[in-house]
Amino acid sequence: MSSPAPELVTPGKGRGLRDVVHNRYLLRLIVDKEIQIRYRGTVLGLVWSYLKPGVQFAVFYIAMGVFLGLNRGLTNFAVYLFAGIVLINFFSEIFGNASRSITDNGGLLKKIYLPRQLFPVSNLFVALVHFVPQILILIVASVATGWFTGVDVKQILAIPVAIAIIAPFALGLGLMFATFNVFFRDAENFVDMILMVATWASPVLYAWTMVRDQLWSWVYYVYFLNPITVAVELFHYGFWYPTVNNPELWHVPPHLLTVWTPIALVISLITLFLGDAMFRRHEGNFAQEL
Repeated sequence: MSSPAPELVTPGKGRGLRDVVHNRYLLRLIVDKEIQIRYRGTVLGLVWSYLKPGVQFAVFYIAMGVFLGLNRGLTNFAVYLFAGIVLINFFSEIFGNASRSITDNGGLLKKIYLPRQLFPVSNLFVALVHFVPQILILIVASVATGWFTGVDVKQILAIPVAIAIIAPFALGLGLMFATFNVFFRDAENFVDMILMVATWASPVLYAWTMVRDQLWSWVYYVYFLNPITVAVELFHYGFWYPTVNNPELWHVPPHLLTVWTPIALVISLITLFLGDAMFRRHEGNFAQEL
C-alpha cells in the first residue's frame, strides 16, 4: 500500500518563532557566529562588555551626577544610574542588532532556506552574553552599598520581571524593523532615533518624579505606558531602593507592581506577537528583495 503524500507547504513560509524552538542547534551556531564576528580581530574581546558600559556610566555620572547635582539629590546615585544603563543597553542591543539582522545576513538567506527568525532571536542571546557580566557588576555595587540589609522578596522578583518585559518588547520591535529594513532602508535611521530617544524617555538619567511634577498630568500616564519606563523602575526597585537608608525620601511610583507592571507585560507580549506576525507575512519575499 502506498503511503499518503505529505501535506504541501508553501516555500519560504515558516511557523514563526516556533521554528526557533525546533532549530535550537542552528540557533546556537548563529549565536556563536555573531559573537566571533563581533570580536574578530579585537585584542580585548569580551572585555568590551565591561568597558563600554563603564565608559558610558562615567560620562553620564559626571554630566548628570556631578554637573547637574543629581548625585546630591539621590542617595547612591551611582547604583541608580548604572541600573538604568544596564537595562537600556540590553534593550538597545537586542532592538538595534535584530533590526539589522536580516540585511546583514542577506548573502546567506539568498543561498539557502532556514528559519529567518533565527537571526533576530540570535541577537537576543548575544545581548544576554553581554548583559550577564554587567548584571554581576551591578550586584556587587548594590551589595557594597547595603543591598542585603534592605532587600525583600518582592524586590528580588522585580529584577527578572523587568528582564521579562524588556526582552520580548525589544525582540518584537526588532522583528518589525527587520521587516521594514528589507523593503525600506530608511528604517535603520528610525531605529537610531528610537534608541537615542529611549534613554531619555525612561528614568535612566533622572527620577520619574520630574515627569510627574514638571509636565502635564496626562504625560505621566503616557510615560508609564512605555514598557521601558516600567522595567527601569523595577530595576531601581530591585537594586537601588534596598540601598537607600531613608526609603521614605524616595517614593516607588504608585501602582508600579499592581497596575503598571501587568500592563507593561501585556504590551511587550502584544509587541512580540505583532512583530512575529509581520515578519512571517513578509519573510517569503526577503530573498528577492535582498
